[in-house]
Amino acid sequence: MDERDVYRAKEAMQSAMKKGPMRLALIIGAILVFFLFLNPWVQLGAGERGVVLNFGAVQKNVLGEGLHFRVPVVQKVVPMDVKVQKSLTKSAASSSDLQEVSSEVTLNYHIIPDKANIVYQSIGIHFKERIIDPAVQEVVKAVTARYSAEELITKRPAVSEAMKSNLTERFMAHNIAVDAFSIVDFSFSKIFTEAIESKQTAEQHAQKAKRDLERIKIEAEQKITAAKAEAESLRLQRANISLDLIELRKVEANLKAIDKWNGILPQVTGGGVVPFIGVGEMPVFKSTLDSPYGLYHLSV
Repeated sequence: MDERDVYRAKEAMQSAMKKGPMRLALIIGAILVFFLFLNPWVQLGAGERGVVLNFGAVQKNVLGEGLHFRVPVVQKVVPMDVKVQKSLTKSAASSSDLQEVSSEVTLNYHIIPDKANIVYQSIGIHFKERIIDPAVQEVVKAVTARYSAEELITKRPAVSEAMKSNLTERFMAHNIAVDAFSIVDFSFSKIFTEAIESKQTAEQHAQKAKRDLERIKIEAEQKITAAKAEAESLRLQRANISLDLIELRKVEANLKAIDKWNGILPQVTGGGVVPFIGVGEMPVFKSTLDSPYGLYHLSV
């Protein structure tokens, strides 16, 4: 081996030593890129819980909100919405008196957060179509059949409470909580609606007539009471009038007449047996015995 061969071998060794760290860095970088490509992180937003699956098997732990690490390939995290959700359902049913009733109800519900893994394991993510909607339809029909069409209107709060309690019991068995339930609308056939309106109008007229009759009766009683009071007052006044009081009134009348006399004596004319005396402006006493008090009064 000559010097030229030794020089070439030395350069080859130096070149291999330079390329070794670069290859190692490239290998490490490729591994990191592949690792990130497998998405080892999972982020859960507000109102979500994560169901952990190890090779498809549901685990006991439930992940909360935030960023979590998972083992690529081995683990999978399924997000479950545990916020309050709304379900609007329309249902056709029959009342106890066989009237057709169309109902529209709303239900607010949510998955119990720490039971999200059980809900996913037993029902899956399509729990609304599998559990919520069929249960609401069945409960609305069952409760509606207990009441007559008129009672569905007059006892609406009781009907709503019966439906809510029934749904609460059903959904709790599936780890779903009921937050609120309300009946949006009850609608009946046109003939029945017109009959209800006619009945309400008749009841209103009857109540008005009853109030008018009571008012007239009260007014009549008031008039009778006033008349009795006036008659009693007159009776008491008559009872208090005596002969002494009558004589006193006569004396008072005579005194008033004397006060008004102008001092002129009566004039006598004529020569007959009964002369005519001119009384002039003398006062005249008139009897008032026909009055309630039986007194005299002075007329000038």
